[in-house]
Amino acid sequence: MNTTGKVPPRSSGHAIELPEPGAIKLELHVYSDADTVARQAAAYIAKCAHQVVEQHGRFVLALSGGATPRAMLQQLARQEMPWAGLRVAQVDERVAPAGDADRNLTLLQENLLAQGQLLPQQIYPMPVETHDLEMATRSYAEILEHLGGSPPVLDLVHLGLGTDGHTASLVPGDPVLHVMDADVALTHPYQGRRRMTLTYPIISRARCILWLVTGTAKAEMLARLCNDDTTIPAGRINRERAVVFADKAAAARIV
Repeated sequence: MNTTGKVPPRSSGHAIELPEPGAIKLELHVYSDADTVARQAAAYIAKCAHQVVEQHGRFVLALSGGATPRAMLQQLARQEMPWAGLRVAQVDERVAPAGDADRNLTLLQENLLAQGQLLPQQIYPMPVETHDLEMATRSYAEILEHLGGSPPVLDLVHLGLGTDGHTASLVPGDPVLHVMDADVALTHPYQGRRRMTLTYPIISRARCILWLVTGTAKAEMLARLCNDDTTIPAGRINRERAVVFADKAAAARIV
């Protein structure tokens, strides 16, 4: 399937009324393998960046971590991008020391800084190294307002999909799923680490949401996501401006 790279008009920043469940189907692009998915997703982001920077001078991109997006970030670093207009925020981050292999920031630095043309000051890390993490969430929310207005509207949010149905660090059973009055929040420990994460409101306000899903292990959850299953955390994300890039293995159970 072809991608156009089109992004919706800029929002005024007001809260978005979510559509009724089942009212909007996810735009799905399926490719033969994970490498092709990575290339196509990177190209899509680059097209969106060119359009938004040309119109508004700045493109605010929020990136998730994990193993799946590494190849996409490597491809993104090779794209012809309006690098000077790019601002990169984090979707989520593990509470861990600087340089820790578990940190999503380490992944961004290794790929977009070391391999691309992005400057360190164009990445806005989540401040997870501070002792007062609650204050740190408020501080990061203020940074996002500086980048995207009040309330902040991000140009593109990249999301992954866990085998348990989580996305960002919105994990099953965690109180963070019920946070609707803040754009940034903390989770309970998950897989050994607390996380700082964007919440449903700011993710669902984004002008574009890009899901990247690959591998057989994700097939069940991708099918549930596409079938509008709101019992999994990922299923509660606004799909009005969302697109999914998946490989055949991940899309195998979609009817």
